[in-house]
Amino acid sequence: TLTLHSLSSFLFLKVEYYTYGVPNSLFGMGNPLLDISAVVDKDFLEKYGLKPNDQILAEDKHKALFEEIVKKFKVEYHAGGATQNSIKIAQWMIQDPHKVCTFFGCIGEDKFGEILKQKADEAHVDAYYYEQTEEPTGTCAACITGDNRSLVANLAAANCYKKDKHLDLKENWKLVEKAKVYYIAGFFLTVSLESILKVAKHASENNKLFTLNLSAPFISQFFKDALMEVMPYVDVLFGNEMEAATFSKEQGFQTEDIEEIAKKAEALPKVNKKRPRIVVFTQGKDGTIMTKGDKVETFPVLKIDQKDIVDTNGAGDAFVGGFLSELVQDKELEQCVKAGHYAANVIIRRAGCTFPEKPDFH
Repeated sequence: TLTLHSLSSFLFLKVEYYTYGVPNSLFGMGNPLLDISAVVDKDFLEKYGLKPNDQILAEDKHKALFEEIVKKFKVEYHAGGATQNSIKIAQWMIQDPHKVCTFFGCIGEDKFGEILKQKADEAHVDAYYYEQTEEPTGTCAACITGDNRSLVANLAAANCYKKDKHLDLKENWKLVEKAKVYYIAGFFLTVSLESILKVAKHASENNKLFTLNLSAPFISQFFKDALMEVMPYVDVLFGNEMEAATFSKEQGFQTEDIEEIAKKAEALPKVNKKRPRIVVFTQGKDGTIMTKGDKVETFPVLKIDQKDIVDTNGAGDAFVGGFLSELVQDKELEQCVKAGHYAANVIIRRAGCTFPEKPDFH
């Protein structure tokens, strides 16, 4: 028999389900890339003019790098692209239901594109790729030396994302409207500013959360105008200490103090006044800092033995994925940071942005 108690429990469970695991409630849009990762040597970095720890877009001089890395070193292929990594990790942290996370991006109609589709499917992410034939699926060479990684992205197809050909389509835009938290890595600013602005404005007008990552120093340097056009809509800004320092320099903040940079970034103009901007800067093994009102708090990361670190590529993406997995469930910000630290700690023990079957996070 259905007692009042069991009925209320049932209703409570229904509410819980809808609050904590609504399909398509976290939306990501970015550059889907196939990561080609290998442990390389110093000579290889020098040959292609790469810094040990950096992210750059491939130029003509890097064309041969993609062939050489496969020939010369033992490579591993992983589905990558910063936003896609974060979205996948958020879904992994959430587990059930599947497809809480949606992802948009552009791929080619080719073998690498098929791999990305298969990997998204395996990760239970609701991926809607714009598929085109002009360019092949993008790749990213992750050149690893010690616990540094130098990323060289050949965007190719990822660079062909078109607002009018994909985002504006009625059935696709419906998925955007279903979401309540949005995440886009700064890398996508080089591809489709108009797509980012459409999503950001929708979030702002509907008092939803729009989150953005500074992603790499070159974004703050060479895509400053695009970045600052989006900034007024940003509710949560992510970045690491290197990106924060470059952002400060480019914005004329006249400080190298990471807490001061966070405060100044928080104070930048904002369209939706209903919620203050939150700025979250990670610092590798040092504590993560987060603005909260007029305070800046520091959260220590989980300790890890140097010998247990396999690959730091993807640590930043993992942090964001963990953070978002709690944010979309309306958890406290401290809990979001905790989840970010947990996810990053798991990822750096493994090659590529990969994870065990289930998380062990509470």
